[in-house]
Amino acid sequence: MVVLGDSLSAGLGVEPSQAFPALLQARVNAAGWNCAVVNAGISGDTSADGLARIDWLLKRRIDVLILELGANDGLRGLPVSATRTNLQAILDRTKQRYPQAQLIIAGMQMPPNMGAEYTAAFRNVFPGLAATNHAALIPFLLEGVAGRPELNQEDRIHPTAAGHQIVAGNVWKVLEPVLEKRHGAPTAAR
Repeated sequence: MVVLGDSLSAGLGVEPSQAFPALLQARVNAAGWNCAVVNAGISGDTSADGLARIDWLLKRRIDVLILELGANDGLRGLPVSATRTNLQAILDRTKQRYPQAQLIIAGMQMPPNMGAEYTAAFRNVFPGLAATNHAALIPFLLEGVAGRPELNQEDRIHPTAAGHQIVAGNVWKVLEPVLEKRHGAPTAAR
């Protein structure tokens, strides 16, 4: 399983073991599934950066791709159409190389200061891509964390360790059924 993302998955400002991909690995292990979670998050990455490195990541088999990119595109005010095109190209290349790979898209939202038209168009990219690609959707990766000072670092963008726990829970709600479908019920439940 690969988490292709930006500083949110890279765990900027927290220990690597506190970032949500490491927390997902702990949940996978607790369930008894033989699955490695690869954190392919790089701080500052845009969807174009993710597209530029997807071919390198595809050299290793991917059974599940969690696509967590786009936030930096939005914060930089990049055209929504370019973000959509880049994310679709990442999904296309993954499906072409590994047709059986399960795709999960992490939805993102922008603050209202980007303007109502931009924020709506940006928010709609993720469910649209999920529908087009028959992918699972995490409606909003930062649900329950965004806008809560006690769960974010001083920059008000990056989650604290406690915030990452919530983010991991948001991802797990979508990821667990995908893994159950691939690997069967958790060993603990058998």
